[in-house]
Amino acid sequence: MHIVLPSSSNTFQKSWIASGRILFLIAVSGLGAIGLVVLSALWAGTESDAAALDRQRQLVNARLREQVDEVAHVIGQFGNGYLTRVYPAARSTGGSSSSLDAVLSAAVGSAISQTAMSAFGYDQAFVVDEKAQLLMLADAQTEKRYRWMKPLFLPLLQDARLGVRQGTVSNERTPSSMESRLANAARSNRALANLMRLEGRPTIVGIVAINEATERQSQPTRQFLIVVRFIDGAALDELSRQQGLNGARFARTADADENEVAFQIDATANGEPIGFIVWRPDLPGSRVIGRLMPALSIAALVIAILFSVLLVRLRSSLGELKKSELHARQLALHDVLTNLPNRALFAIRFDECLAETQNSAERSAVALLDLDRFKAVNDTFGHAAGDELIRMAAERIRSLLRPGDTLARLGGDEFALLLRDFKDQDHVLPAICDAIVAELGKPFPLLRGEAVARVGGSIGVTVVPDAGRNADDIMRYADVALYEAKMGGRGQWRLYSPSMDGGRNARDILKNELREVLAKGAISSADGPQSDPIEDRPDFGSLEVYYQSVHRAEAGYAASGAEALVRWRHSQRGLLTPASFIPVAEEGGLIDALGFWVLREACRAACKWPEDTFVAVNVSPAQLRRPNFAEEVFTVLQETGLPPSRLELELTESSLIEDNSDVYTVLKSLRSRGVQVSLDDFGTGFSCLSHLLRFDIDRIKIDRSFVSQLGTKANGAAIIGAIVALSRNLGISTTAEGVETEYQRDFLAALGCIDLQGYLFSKPVPLGDLDIFRIAESAGLLTTAPGAVG
Repeated sequence: MHIVLPSSSNTFQKSWIASGRILFLIAVSGLGAIGLVVLSALWAGTESDAAALDRQRQLVNARLREQVDEVAHVIGQFGNGYLTRVYPAARSTGGSSSSLDAVLSAAVGSAISQTAMSAFGYDQAFVVDEKAQLLMLADAQTEKRYRWMKPLFLPLLQDARLGVRQGTVSNERTPSSMESRLANAARSNRALANLMRLEGRPTIVGIVAINEATERQSQPTRQFLIVVRFIDGAALDELSRQQGLNGARFARTADADENEVAFQIDATANGEPIGFIVWRPDLPGSRVIGRLMPALSIAALVIAILFSVLLVRLRSSLGELKKSELHARQLALHDVLTNLPNRALFAIRFDECLAETQNSAERSAVALLDLDRFKAVNDTFGHAAGDELIRMAAERIRSLLRPGDTLARLGGDEFALLLRDFKDQDHVLPAICDAIVAELGKPFPLLRGEAVARVGGSIGVTVVPDAGRNADDIMRYADVALYEAKMGGRGQWRLYSPSMDGGRNARDILKNELREVLAKGAISSADGPQSDPIEDRPDFGSLEVYYQSVHRAEAGYAASGAEALVRWRHSQRGLLTPASFIPVAEEGGLIDALGFWVLREACRAACKWPEDTFVAVNVSPAQLRRPNFAEEVFTVLQETGLPPSRLELELTESSLIEDNSDVYTVLKSLRSRGVQVSLDDFGTGFSCLSHLLRFDIDRIKIDRSFVSQLGTKANGAAIIGAIVALSRNLGISTTAEGVETEYQRDFLAALGCIDLQGYLFSKPVPLGDLDIFRIAESAGLLTTAPGAVG
């Protein structure tokens, strides 16, 4: 709609634009000034904090080096004769093997170890020979601990042996630089100390030779003392006090919080990372910035006032900007899963095709394609396998098309083809359709080869312009042809002809069949003999209620309830899932009858379950809009005898947005009588937090799309953690859907989810196969509630 403004309006508009420019310049100038001040303060504070942090890190590094040197110095006293003076038996005197055993007895080794730990405060001390064998009395735990540490001691022990030997044989050859360093250490105190990781902890390990070789020994034997000091306990506390490290702690990974820093500790021998010391740094720059905040806040307030004036003047422009944003969102023209054109882009290209064929002799064709047994794959192998199947099928179909053809995914397992400009209809069309049917009939390896699916596909085709010029009619004709292909046995394609239509399309047929099934179910549920009317009606199968169990996220994962899911066991099409007929029920005004049939059957079944369990039933937006919906629910509860507290109604966020006032009244009436209300697929729709409070929601169901990202994407865990934390603070229960692995189960339980649901526990099954409550029922612990029908 185009509106022509009068000249006065144009003048006002020009004046408004000029004023808006002035206000915009003022706001930008003010923002620039305050921004410059803020950036300068932040830069100065950041530089000051960086310098302070670097200084603290240098102090920590220096102190760690001092502790390593201190250990080397202290145990060097052992090698310089301290132990030989305290324990004379520790001196090697040479002689026979029996004399050596007498001198270096295990008892002396134990005494040396105890002296090192008690007198010098080491966490562990070992006395070993050159082959790293213990030369001390030790209990089983100490021996086991040494065996674990021994491989880590060997490089240091080898350095110590080399240093001692070099000191002995230095006159025989010219030593290398490394040997010279070790020789100097041997001649000074024979002690070496390294920083390494033991038992997952940062540790200073020192080693020193505690006896001397003599020329009288034919095979000189060395004994070494190895001491261990962990620096993540009392030593770290002492370091924290000395260096002023607030809340210092040791971590294996750099898991510092927002107000902490992590300092990496490296091994002195090879520079490999050992872990991190994490503490809260003293940042003077941040303190200065905090003192400047009042002044900055005042300046920001002034700018906010200027912006308020600007926003009032530019309100209409913001409205246009909002419309542009909404329009941009609608331009997402590709399917996320397959990267194919979606329904919107297909419609655009179809309209272009119709416009071009008006004055052209070329012909085009539109085809609708369905995978025949896709629902069975989804129910058997899970949604991940279903998504993989969709992607593989799309690739196979796309590989068979010509460059100018269009393949689009309309939703679920439904695809659309636009075959442009072919002259030989009798050759091109059958060749493409036969190739697609044959390709889809081949096996699909899924889940990295763990499963193989055979689905097949059916195609309905209509030719343009033979079928007409109207896009809606052409799509309807293709839908009728697809229905004929499926009714003819699937795995084939059909070209539309007027004889197929007869005034009905596939959706009309399904709608009428569903109406007959619901009427048959109503008659069979009524009191009194009604056999004749039932026999006179055509048989299109029957509706069934499947149940997927819900389990508590605690030890044992006991069942807390089940969700009721409707299925249609069609006499010709097989088992249909809700996605196949719920839209048809909504279009034909059958959703109320279908919903209450499911509600009644679910309440009857739940009466035989344990008293501490619940049954969840999905409610459509159309049902919630009924003013007497609450009274109808209470009638079903009274008829079946199920307590209101054991019924949980699952809503979608779209149902809350469509009609807030009416829905609020209905939900308030239900909640007043004890009926539980849950919000399904939370986080994937409009996700308004006010819904949780205004509608007094009892439970949030976390969508399976977030659960499937656990272990693969960090965003999924972050979103789930936020939802669980929000629910816990609001006192709302949580149920995670789509749990398919033990990792997902354990992660969700650790996060604090109340209940879990998914294929890991059970897929949707008929009531007779619902084993979770069968034990209690067979034991006679359950009784049928008054009015309940088996």
